[in-house]
Amino acid sequence: MTTPPASRRRRAPLDPRLLREVSAARRHVLRTVALGLVQSGAVIVTALAIAGIGAALLVQGQSPLSLPQLLAVLVAALGVRALAVLWEQRTAHRAATDAIAELRGRIVRHAAHLGPRRSAGRGADLTSLATTGIENLRPYLVGYVPQLMLSLTVTPLCLLTIGILDPLSAVIAVVTLPLVPIFMILVGKLTVGRSERLIADMRTLWSQTLDLIDGLPTLRALGREKGPEKTVRALGERHHASSMGSLKYAFLSSMVLELLGTLCVALIAVNIGMRLVYGQMDLAPALAVLVLAPEVYQPLRNVGSQYHSSTDGLAAVTATFEVLDEPVPADGDLPAPDLATSTLALREVSVRSREGWAPHRASFTVPPGEVTALTGPSGSGKTTAVHLLLGLLDPQHGQAEIIAADGTVTPVAQLERRSLWEQVSLLPQRPVLPPGTIREVLHDARPDATEEQLQEAARAAGLDTVIAERGGDADLGRAGQGISLGQRQRLSLARALLSPAPLVILDEPTAHLDGATEQIVLDLIRRLRKEGRTVLVIAHRSRLVEIADQVVAVEAVLDPDPAPTALPAGATSERPAAEVTR
Repeated sequence: MTTPPASRRRRAPLDPRLLREVSAARRHVLRTVALGLVQSGAVIVTALAIAGIGAALLVQGQSPLSLPQLLAVLVAALGVRALAVLWEQRTAHRAATDAIAELRGRIVRHAAHLGPRRSAGRGADLTSLATTGIENLRPYLVGYVPQLMLSLTVTPLCLLTIGILDPLSAVIAVVTLPLVPIFMILVGKLTVGRSERLIADMRTLWSQTLDLIDGLPTLRALGREKGPEKTVRALGERHHASSMGSLKYAFLSSMVLELLGTLCVALIAVNIGMRLVYGQMDLAPALAVLVLAPEVYQPLRNVGSQYHSSTDGLAAVTATFEVLDEPVPADGDLPAPDLATSTLALREVSVRSREGWAPHRASFTVPPGEVTALTGPSGSGKTTAVHLLLGLLDPQHGQAEIIAADGTVTPVAQLERRSLWEQVSLLPQRPVLPPGTIREVLHDARPDATEEQLQEAARAAGLDTVIAERGGDADLGRAGQGISLGQRQRLSLARALLSPAPLVILDEPTAHLDGATEQIVLDLIRRLRKEGRTVLVIAHRSRLVEIADQVVAVEAVLDPDPAPTALPAGATSERPAAEVTR
């Protein structure tokens, strides 16, 4: 028996995992239930006060001013209800913001723990979920959940009061009340799956748009920036059509439920009116029932009108917990050895890629205090090999190791990752920088650095010209916005020079630099080697390869087979994926 996909399973109106694992949502629901009970009491008291005042006016001819106690009770009940509604709305928005922030933080942290190549690390797709996708929880928590709680508090209490005042009206309400959820289900069948498709369309649009923006500099360099706007337009039209379809069904369901609620209240009103005409009912309970009858149906009508918010919110919750449910690779319990004197190694490592294996049977070592260059065509697995050495990925075959100075060999999978990463300074091809000014970003790499050390590192990385032009207190935007990609590269190089980490990993550090600045990077790598630090460079340019102590050629294999052919012990591959030259 197959399990239905998450998007097609029956889901409770209130996801239990949301209540169990998100404290802000749990407090919001408990607070809403309490406020719903307060509103129920205020509604019942209001109805009884209006009935007493109306009966006294119409039957006995007494002015409402002659009943100050009832007037005071009525005003107090109306005031309490207004305050309860106001408090509910204010706290609902705050609770939604807190819940979204909590889930967004958990998504980002969990994806970081999963690593760059696992299914939750989907790049732009995950970005769209953590930004616009999770925002669908706001109308769900602000609109749908409060009305759902009111239907569980106001509706039964008002129905009970009507039953005490007029059993016949209560019977009519009990018979007609199920019509509201029945029509909600019928309307829901028209929209089944629409919210999942809408959030999928939104995530696809964001993913492809972010990928396009990320690659726009390359497209402009190649003169291809004029083509992709057709794709963006098509995605926008698809998202527009999906959104308008959802709005159409939302308006349809609201109209149906409003009409149905009006007819149900009318049935009770007509019955009461006929009995009043024939003297079969007193005026006071009739007025109270007429005031309470709309309150019986109103919460359910509001739940139906908020149905689309519920499906959008539940779809966002489902997508979020699909990410959070993905198992995190187990961390090791052994402290990493000192990388200043240790050798990193890959032993016959293969990682499955889309077309085959990249890398395939990679075997090489990274000796301490030397510069090692990883070369190979794009897609051969150079960055993947680095991720294996850092424990960010687990290979399908082979293993990554660290060989300590005393010869002890420890698999990377058995190491406590943080103890390893604290000894590494990683500079990716697109630098990731913390927020702050240029001086603060440099200080972040080495908090105890003096002003002279900061200036020396900036000068060695060619950053002094940027500081002279913009000033050390120039505030950088998110991810270093405000300076060019090449200047961000130089700032990251200065941070790597300041960092005390014994292992420095550079992913194509000269990719965004001109020839003159490239020489600065080469001199900086020589300086790192002179300081006794280990440097691992992913290189394409020949000048980077020339300064390396050893060059490792990594290759991929296009192989549809599920596993690489195993080699006998001691044998070597005819096409090694990593050829080492010195």
